Amino acid sequence: PEDKQHSSTVNIVVMLCHAKKLTDLPTELIEHILCFPVLNHVDICCVSCCCKRLHDVCHGWGSLEIFSMLNIHRWPRLQKFYHQNVCCDWLKEYMTRYRVGIQIRGTVESISKRFFTEVPCVGQVLGDSFAEIESLGMPKHFCEDELLFILNTDKRKSLTLKYYARKILYFLRQQNILRSLKTFLEQPEEQQSALEGAVLVDQYCNPLADVTLEGISMQLDEMIEKVKKMLRLKNPSHPSLRCAQGTCFAIDDSELQRQMLWALNSVLYEQLHFKGNELDYYNPLNSYIHQVLLRRTGIPISLSVLYMTLANKLGVHLEPVNFPNHFLLRWCQRPRGSEDIYDFVYVDAFGKGKQLTAKECEYLIGHQVSADYYNAISTTEVLLRMVGNLLNIGKRGEGNEKSYQLLRDSLDLYLTINPDNVQYLLLQARLYFHLGIWPEKVLDILQHIQALDPSQHGAVGYLVQHTLEHIQHKKHAVCPELKRRSAPEHVEVQYSVGLIMKHKRSGYNCVIYGWDPKCTMSQEWITTMRVHQLSKGANQPFYNVLVQDGTCRYAAQENLEPHSAPLEIGHPEVGRYFSEFVESYYVANEELQTRYPEDMPETLGKQTSEYLIGIPCIDEQIKEHVLMLSNKHCLRK
Repeated sequence: PEDKQHSSTVNIVVMLCHAKKLTDLPTELIEHILCFPVLNHVDICCVSCCCKRLHDVCHGWGSLEIFSMLNIHRWPRLQKFYHQNVCCDWLKEYMTRYRVGIQIRGTVESISKRFFTEVPCVGQVLGDSFAEIESLGMPKHFCEDELLFILNTDKRKSLTLKYYARKILYFLRQQNILRSLKTFLEQPEEQQSALEGAVLVDQYCNPLADVTLEGISMQLDEMIEKVKKMLRLKNPSHPSLRCAQGTCFAIDDSELQRQMLWALNSVLYEQLHFKGNELDYYNPLNSYIHQVLLRRTGIPISLSVLYMTLANKLGVHLEPVNFPNHFLLRWCQRPRGSEDIYDFVYVDAFGKGKQLTAKECEYLIGHQVSADYYNAISTTEVLLRMVGNLLNIGKRGEGNEKSYQLLRDSLDLYLTINPDNVQYLLLQARLYFHLGIWPEKVLDILQHIQALDPSQHGAVGYLVQHTLEHIQHKKHAVCPELKRRSAPEHVEVQYSVGLIMKHKRSGYNCVIYGWDPKCTMSQEWITTMRVHQLSKGANQPFYNVLVQDGTCRYAAQENLEPHSAPLEIGHPEVGRYFSEFVESYYVANEELQTRYPEDMPETLGKQTSEYLIGIPCIDEQIKEHVLMLSNKHCLRK
């Protein structure tokens, strides 16, 4: 086969060398060339207009291959459907998707103009923008594929477009996952899988990650084969080893079950080194099943779901136990149907699969509990506890974007599973109100609370009043002032938006996205931040900066200096303000340039100056001329 392939390649090269023009080549070779990834639909259309021969190649039978490749190059997720739909009209498919893509791109581009003037807030909801995209009436994967195409284009360009495309994709995927979760919860209890529920929770909190039930199950199947291999060393005659790969049967004999659990513990904890994360217990990654498999660490409930799924697939029936402060599994030593807590062995997946008696379980938490806490619980209750853990982590957070997003996501999940929980409905309404987002949704939540529990009238009435005021305020929002560097009151402002800076004291890297000629914060903030200890105090320019660690800060001019080796700032809000990263600075998007109309020429001028300073023995007149040209170029852009 290698010789044949080599011979074919040689023949192609020979034909290319003898061909004087493209049409001299065989049709199959022209089709092969036109399938090359660097060509797009415009290139193909141009080729097809050259002559009748090339038109026939592009629109005849060969177009099946050409346009199928065009579709797959632009929307890679189509690859998995390619063989199934080989007879598809790929030209029509491409035209339809491309038209939808233009509409989606237009919607995404318009969002920045509509939302830029709003105060930036965590988890901002873009309202009708999602409805506009959904109203296109196209299959949901069309929209997702086009948004992914936007996100996967040139990394440093179209940052604002990517910023809003990511938000929309995040929202659309979460809506789809919620629908899947509702369908899952409607299934009979015996058909619900704790693993599938855990994957749905994981997907909802990480909608942009590639997490699938199929992918997780494949990893678990590999682990099952390792367990069987380990079991073969201890008991080659174990009946489960006679099962075909991918199948299993329930093991009734307790000794055979014990051998299986021994093999499972050996593989999971000794060979693969899974463990409970005692050092970083409140990290939300411990609750996401794909991260548990990747990092091989978790908390009791996530490790229990993993352990229980593996054991049940291997023929050992384990049940989840909602033990306080420490989730457990139970394994019955007697015929099924017994509810005597002493007829069970309790498995601690967090403690490397240690097997405990009912009395030993109490030592884990340091006090006695009633027999009710030893009962098996349903899959729905497992999910509620898993989501409840995430909710508590969100509450413990530091009030940054990640903790607020986690709180929002976990509340959405909890209320999907248990929609009439007044306590969490009220928390959700307060959270949205505090963040200043989605006021219409807040009013819907409050109305639902009032119907469920009229005794909450006081809290509901307060929030309704202030939410209505917020809606009214948004209708009469005042446009922010334009800040021109040439204004006399701005003469002390040295730096401009888009510059990469370094904080002299704290050492962090950041990019400027706004400035004030004097500190505009409250006196309380000025005192807390010890601004009076600065040489110029609050009476100097202050800058709004996006910091590399994901925070937004307000820094005094005397504490900032241009970065000696400017680099990209990995902040989630960069795209809100900037359209592109160019070597050593960020280009402000249209909205930011409107607010700071004279800043981009200054930014480009400063970057050019820094570059020229590094060039030895250059004539001063040449420097001035280059700076003048660079400023003109920036203004022209």
